[in-house]
Amino acid sequence: MAAIKPTFELETLHAKAGPVAGIDEAGRGPWAGPVVAAAVILDPDDIPAGLADSKTLAEKRRDEIAAAIRGCAIVSVGIASVEEIDALNILQATFLAMARAEAALKERPGLCIVDGSQRPKLKAHTEMIVKGDATSLSIAAASIIAKTTRDAMMRALALDHPFYAWEKNKGYGAPAHREGLARHGVTPHHRKSFAPIHKILCESA
Repeated sequence: MAAIKPTFELETLHAKAGPVAGIDEAGRGPWAGPVVAAAVILDPDDIPAGLADSKTLAEKRRDEIAAAIRGCAIVSVGIASVEEIDALNILQATFLAMARAEAALKERPGLCIVDGSQRPKLKAHTEMIVKGDATSLSIAAASIIAKTTRDAMMRALALDHPFYAWEKNKGYGAPAHREGLARHGVTPHHRKSFAPIHKILCESA
């Protein structure tokens, strides 16, 4: 069965309402690091080739496409910190990152199409698209920007905290990350509200 490819159909359908922004996030599941959302308004006459769900692309290819997106589209990023994740919970922190991404757009969208089923509070009219990163080119572009932005942040954090292999696992609970926690403990970049980190902190108290 051929893979479903994202299209520009929804954006074209709603074009009369104003610019359509695709919004997606990266980093809901990791044990460390922020959650990052991106908003992208594509130019219908200059859409980069190769747009797809970021999870289906190799890292090098994601970085190449992200550069192409930034070169021809309106792009913004919103970030919610580890402290905000712990204070709000990961879902509400994700919504906050999405709202920040929308607010940072240089052009106000007439519609935001968002990957998923749970609706963030955005200023523009919002439409949720389940598996939107696989079906909408704008959401696919946002998924690539969010993923590459967060990956770069985790590689930078890994330079100061080299024992957790964040440059490879991006903060997810991979074996090298678990080993780093066992040997070196919790850092300020760990999500203390997440069960595995909370357990470590309780055991060491």
